[in-house]
Amino acid sequence: MPRLSVIIIARNEAANIRACLESVAWADEIIVVDSGSADDTARIAREMGAKVYVHADWPGFGPQKNRALGYATGLWVFSIDADERVTPELRREIEQAMTEAQAEGYYCPRLSQFCGKFIRHCGWYPDDVLRLFKRDAGKFSDSLVHESVLLTGKAAKLKNPLLHYSYLTQDDVERKVEHYSNAAAQQMFAAGKRSGMLNAVLRGGWAFVRTYLLRAGLLDGAAGWNIACMNARTTYLKYRKLTALRAAKS
Repeated sequence: MPRLSVIIIARNEAANIRACLESVAWADEIIVVDSGSADDTARIAREMGAKVYVHADWPGFGPQKNRALGYATGLWVFSIDADERVTPELRREIEQAMTEAQAEGYYCPRLSQFCGKFIRHCGWYPDDVLRLFKRDAGKFSDSLVHESVLLTGKAAKLKNPLLHYSYLTQDDVERKVEHYSNAAAQQMFAAGKRSGMLNAVLRGGWAFVRTYLLRAGLLDGAAGWNIACMNARTTYLKYRKLTALRAAKS
């Protein structure tokens, strides 16, 4: 079996990190890059046998994941977030993919949970994410948020889903809306984009319509409605914050 390195970036993930690490405990090497957690994330990861490296500064998701990738030594790499889990079925598929090596990278369908319900609409599923790749064939984009793997070579798809426990409580929703809207506004600002308040309102409204109607969020019941509202709010806030950044500069 080819050697596999699992890489994780984390900050204040004490509530998630143990279950995540248990789901990938079969890997040859587990690397955790901790962004200066104030909780027990690093301690738990070390107790679970992971190699922990602390980088308290925050350069963005892409650069931080490239740091983790730089510590990997396996022929293959699997990137996972602290709130994700590899099922036994996905593990077997990953091992088969590495053995057969018919591609340089593999996408996993990601099945996400929102406040206790797995979501199959809203544009959330199948959320194909490239997570398994040969170490010398991939790296992460430099994006502050919504980073992706830049792969050299052929990509293929796995069938079994990666489970994503992304929003466990309403507090998680509020925290992530603020975090992602801030990061997206900063990224757009750095790219020279502009916005205004009317644009923020219109884009937020369109995000709701796209999620709830065009992507069939209504079929997910109350969770679909709440996700559409969350997407609308996040979109509105990122453009409003972009407007504020532009105003502060001028």
